[in-house]
Amino acid sequence: MSKYLLIGSFLFIFMNLEAQVNKDSIDSKYLEDQIYLSLTYNVLFNKPSKIAQNGFSGGFSIGFIKDIPLNEKRNVGLGIGLGYSYNAYIQNLKIVQENNLTLFEVAEDFNTNKFITNSVELPLELRWRNSTAQRYKFWRVYGGVKLSYILSSKTTFTDNIETLTTKNISEFEKFQYGLTLATGYSTWNLYFYYGLNSIFQKGQLNGENISVKDFNVGLKFYIM
Repeated sequence: MSKYLLIGSFLFIFMNLEAQVNKDSIDSKYLEDQIYLSLTYNVLFNKPSKIAQNGFSGGFSIGFIKDIPLNEKRNVGLGIGLGYSYNAYIQNLKIVQENNLTLFEVAEDFNTNKFITNSVELPLELRWRNSTAQRYKFWRVYGGVKLSYILSSKTTFTDNIETLTTKNISEFEKFQYGLTLATGYSTWNLYFYYGLNSIFQKGQLNGENISVKDFNVGLKFYIM
């Protein structure tokens, strides 16, 4: 519940920040420096044949992007950012540790089975927008890449008998990267992330390598 209250607080603050923008203070050297917030639904693909998602897998990220205009009209630019992301994946890949050995199994008859990551992220965007010094609500298409480093990870399995938890296992690939696209009008934008490398750097399920990747779709809010 506290997670959703935190997200709601961010949205409230950001909407108020946008409402307080003073257009008269913007000159011809304006920049599209922005705070961003994304809310996503997380889809795992390239999964082993017996692995499936069940329940809502969601995430959010928040950070700041520095804008670097590339032309005189300032409608094309680069964005370089730094932020934090939280992602949860609810599925039936059971991850447990026995005698310092990590085991991957297909979970059955469970109440909860998920893994969570907390990451620092570096978004890099090539940006097009039809903004001007006087117009701060505009259409945009921002495409690029996102680099992430997993700071911490946690897996949880719960059934009617026990709760099993692992933290920061070495099987997670700490360095993640993928393609991004954000497009829309003003604050509201559709957002997509397509992971290019596996979430796990090693591990097998029934002799099959676990090379599962991440796809996120949702909304991204840019606040000047």
